[in-house]
Amino acid sequence: MGSSDDEKDANAEVSLPKELGHYSESKSTKFVEDVLKGPNESCLENFQMDKQLFYKLCDMLRTRGLLRHTNRIKIEEQLAIFMFIVGHNLRTRAVQDLFRYSGETISRHFNNVLNAIMTVSLDFFQPPKSDVPPEIREDARFYPYFLNCVGAVDGIHFPVTVGVDEQGPFRNKNGFLSQNVLAACSFDMKFHYVLAGWEGSVPDMRVLYSALTRRNKLEVPDGKYYLVDGKYANIPGFMAPYPGVSYSQLEFVHSQDARELFNQRHCILRSVTDRTFAALKERFPILLSAPSYPLATQVKLVVAACALHNYIRIENPDDWIFKMYEQEATTLQVQDPMPPLQIEPPLVPAETQLSDIPVGGEELEHASQVRDAIATDIWNDYIRDFAAIDDVV
Repeated sequence: MGSSDDEKDANAEVSLPKELGHYSESKSTKFVEDVLKGPNESCLENFQMDKQLFYKLCDMLRTRGLLRHTNRIKIEEQLAIFMFIVGHNLRTRAVQDLFRYSGETISRHFNNVLNAIMTVSLDFFQPPKSDVPPEIREDARFYPYFLNCVGAVDGIHFPVTVGVDEQGPFRNKNGFLSQNVLAACSFDMKFHYVLAGWEGSVPDMRVLYSALTRRNKLEVPDGKYYLVDGKYANIPGFMAPYPGVSYSQLEFVHSQDARELFNQRHCILRSVTDRTFAALKERFPILLSAPSYPLATQVKLVVAACALHNYIRIENPDDWIFKMYEQEATTLQVQDPMPPLQIEPPLVPAETQLSDIPVGGEELEHASQVRDAIATDIWNDYIRDFAAIDDVV
């Protein structure tokens, strides 16, 4: 944490909306009013959501007594300050001239809004429903094989700023300082659950165990499961791919067996986590850097961003960022300053990973049998369909 906010502001590469030059000499209320009275696209560009959603969120925070108008700053402007910072990856100093307030005022209202969103965040995280997700029910590649699957769980590392004496535990396998965040995603790109704040060096299975045993825990409905990748073990409630077998969305034509085909279908379904994280980072690029806030604030920012992501997805399913990432074959990329953590093949055996989570032998055997049964059904139908094609030809 060697550089000051001023130095970081001077050197940071930020993405400012193109209209801002017009407001450099104006009062912030004029800027906010013009955005909210202007075309909807301006609100999307500046505040990351359309005007109707922006006003609805302001009203929610006001009626719950979480934010209030002050003599100088209305609730709309307070939320605008927060959304502008997180939506353009700006430090406090960088927005002072635009909003025409002191750094202390900007910081205070930023934290007030952050805490208000954290207070209502649980309203935006809904557990999975009992129905079969339409993304599975309406796709012959996945139905009826994955009918008990409710979503996908994955971990993601976000850059973090901590003091020199705290850096050791936060340094991940790639040597970067990060917080390890676990998220459970639905197939329609919403977050069921988010656990942030774990140090970057902590194994993913340990984070999962924490999510399953804490007071506000990740709930897996009876008989249901989430898909996970090779960082996790295949245990009840969490179905992993077969280790040591090709794991790709590409469908193999030759030398394929049941486990390889299962991994391919599994990979396609589980990729929703990649697209959900990509949409999150596209809307909230502050998560791509290590903001110079206290660690507790950095953790809150992740949860608040995920809550707002859900709020927008629920209220406006056709939001432009979600449309970008809805298609499974999307090629869009979000530049991430942190390379993904590498898992060296062969994948770590499940019994090694289980050191961080107590699971009985019978439970492991049952989880393995469930996976084998699905793989066998997929393979048998796959072979039958090919035989039918050969008969026709």
